[in-house]
Amino acid sequence: MTTFMSARAAFRWGTTINPISKKPFRWYSTEIERKPLFDKILIANRGEIACRIMRTAKKLGIKTVAVFSDADRNALHVKMADEAYNIGPAPSAESYLKADKIIEIARKSGAQAIHPGYGFLSENAGFADRLAKENITFIGPPASAMTSMGSKSESKFIMQAAKVPVVPGYHGENQDDAFLKAEAAKIGYPVLIKAVKGGGGKGMRIVDTPEDFDIMLESSRREAMKSFSDDKVLVEKYLVTPRHVEVQVFADTLGNAVYLFERDCSVQRRHQKILEEAPAPGLSEELRRELGEKAVAAAKAVNYVGAGTVEFIMDNTDQKFYFMEMNTRLQVEHPITEMITDTDLVQWQLEVAAGNRLPKLQGDLKKDGWAFEARIYAENPNNNFLPDVGPLLHVKTPEASDSVRLETGFVQGDEISVHYDPMIAKLVVHGENRTAALRVLRKALSEYEVVGLNTNIEFLKTLASHPAFIAGEVETGFIKKYEGDMFKPAPPLDPATVAQASLSMVLRDLEANKQAAIAANDATSPFTLSPGLRLNQISEQKLAFKLEDQDVKVGVEFNRDGTYNVRVETPSKTTTFNKVMAKLADESSVIAEIENRMYKTSVVQEGDQVHVFAEEGKVTLDVPQPKFLTVGKEEKAGSLRTPMPCKISQVMCKPGDKVVKGQALVILEAMKMEHIIKSPIDGVVSDVFFNIGDMVAENKSLIAFEEEKKEEEEISA
Repeated sequence: MTTFMSARAAFRWGTTINPISKKPFRWYSTEIERKPLFDKILIANRGEIACRIMRTAKKLGIKTVAVFSDADRNALHVKMADEAYNIGPAPSAESYLKADKIIEIARKSGAQAIHPGYGFLSENAGFADRLAKENITFIGPPASAMTSMGSKSESKFIMQAAKVPVVPGYHGENQDDAFLKAEAAKIGYPVLIKAVKGGGGKGMRIVDTPEDFDIMLESSRREAMKSFSDDKVLVEKYLVTPRHVEVQVFADTLGNAVYLFERDCSVQRRHQKILEEAPAPGLSEELRRELGEKAVAAAKAVNYVGAGTVEFIMDNTDQKFYFMEMNTRLQVEHPITEMITDTDLVQWQLEVAAGNRLPKLQGDLKKDGWAFEARIYAENPNNNFLPDVGPLLHVKTPEASDSVRLETGFVQGDEISVHYDPMIAKLVVHGENRTAALRVLRKALSEYEVVGLNTNIEFLKTLASHPAFIAGEVETGFIKKYEGDMFKPAPPLDPATVAQASLSMVLRDLEANKQAAIAANDATSPFTLSPGLRLNQISEQKLAFKLEDQDVKVGVEFNRDGTYNVRVETPSKTTTFNKVMAKLADESSVIAEIENRMYKTSVVQEGDQVHVFAEEGKVTLDVPQPKFLTVGKEEKAGSLRTPMPCKISQVMCKPGDKVVKGQALVILEAMKMEHIIKSPIDGVVSDVFFNIGDMVAENKSLIAFEEEKKEEEEISA
């Protein structure tokens, strides 16, 4: 048999004996000859992307090997894998970035290939080279393509040669501080400092004035060195009203390269995406095609193989676009491309890595409908989106369907660690058009519940409902532009919401007493025989809550017919609901009929807080503690404190230093990102409480000022 390989197919021909006539005949076939996929792969990652890869591998009958740090011993990706191996302590540098250890485990487990996911080693050309020498397949592009595209400066020159437009800026080798500052002045402020090997917003700083350049350059370099072991930067013009539009490309080893249309990732905070969509709104078909063709040209310019994303920055005023960078891996937001093209891009990666042709060529690819991806983060939008850590005490997710997909690496009971990215999950939805997909997204977000730490779910609901977003008027400055709308005061407290919270607490209290009586084998207990009985308070139970500075008092009266009268008192009014029927639906929700309307509401108590997932959104009520428990706990306002659990990266002052308001004093590191803490006042530093490298909990005093110290001494005197 003879096989001839072309970019489009494998043509085969040969000679066979006809079993009837016994005469030879020549045959010819255009059927594609496929090579077998791997039997076992190692996934050098964690969280949702590791779980995502495992699902496709399982579908294809491929065994999976997981690696995990000490902090991830009980993680979901470990439970899903066929085999799992510990690779070291929690810090990434001592575990998920240990190439030698990962290769050793691949050898030990018999894995034929390694899928790097995204982040960690996914764009490490040295790692890909090592695997090639070890005869282990790297499920990703060749090292040469990663090297070329991994350098933001080199990639700009390659793109210019390939006639792909680039943003004005300096992309050269001279890294002298004064030279870079001079180049920034030539380009014109505002400018963007970017780590040459950066990604995910790490090592990226917007500089508005020359006075801020030096400290921003230093911060960018430090973060880049920690994340990518390379502190080289480039300086580019910062477009004031840009859009982030990217194109998914795929190429095989046979010379085929395609684009799977574009995604809009403009809505960002801290230079990181939170809400993506495909296709991009407001583009003509001609512009979409031009973007796709330029992206394919970019991929071909570096002999690309596998999944990649070519990112463009587009000026919102004239829709001119410029090459920004190429991510030489599978993107976080790849599911929305899958949703509109009916593809499995992880399967495509496995096919290409095995040496097979792309499953579809450009003429076979059609886009169908619209898709959104909302990233669910452990963070506090009301505190500058700073990341949060802690346990997932309660998690309830939207039900999966053809139009709703959830990608997660965590379940209820897991903990979000300070060591890794704070993303909990990705909520992906699809609809026949943008309006339909947005409707599905809003409903799915309303069904997503998390208790135990702060999340951005309520913020995403506000964002998806904003008129400008609904109209498709997206840009990277969207959140800042509509900040007043995004962070509006909470709506007035609905008395029905308070009633549901109160009934849930009362019913759980009754159930607990009943179970205690049963456990004590006391069938005659009055708590068992008479559910409404309360010692010293026969017919009514009183509760108290606080919502910010608002005191709320509730009385729940037990009626003989099993119903309840609920009185809700706020500073502005008193509302009474009579003959309310209520029962517990499960461990976290209550069913109540209030004024002829049936409610089923999740109510979760966490310490001295009660979280109600009501129609108007998540409402958190504080349960006041007795005064004797809080005496002496008040802290002096105005202290410089840690906004989150973190590690001290740099201290730029010492006791006795005179500082001015806005001066950078401490740099913190949390969730792989740096955060600059500035002085809130003009004053003199009296104390610095932590040193470089210290791990510090949230809301701890970092620095004291003489002005504060003097006030405290006067009070004590």
